[in-house]
Amino acid sequence: MIDILLEGLDTETRMKLLPEEQRLVKVLESDGTIVDNFIKLDMSGIYMVVMANDQDDVHAKLSILPYYPFMKIAITPIRVVNNVNQ
Repeated sequence: MIDILLEGLDTETRMKLLPEEQRLVKVLESDGTIVDNFIKLDMSGIYMVVMANDQDDVHAKLSILPYYPFMKIAITPIRVVNNVNQ
C-alpha cells in the first residue's frame, strides 16, 4: 500500500497532465498493477494498493505516470489475506 503526496505540482500543470495520468492509471488498473486507489479529501495525494515485488518494482511501475516526478511515495508492505468465510 502506498501513500502518495503530490509536491510541487501547480494547478495548471496538474490539469494539463490529468488526462494522460487518468488514462495510464486505467491501464495499470486493467493489468492488475493498481488494485484500488483513494484520493485524499484535500486533493494533496492518493492512497493506492499496488501489486509489486518490492519497492523498486513499485517505482518502476509508477514511473510511467505523468505525476510521478511530483510524487513523494511512502510504501507500507501488506499481504492479501483470504476471507475465511468463503
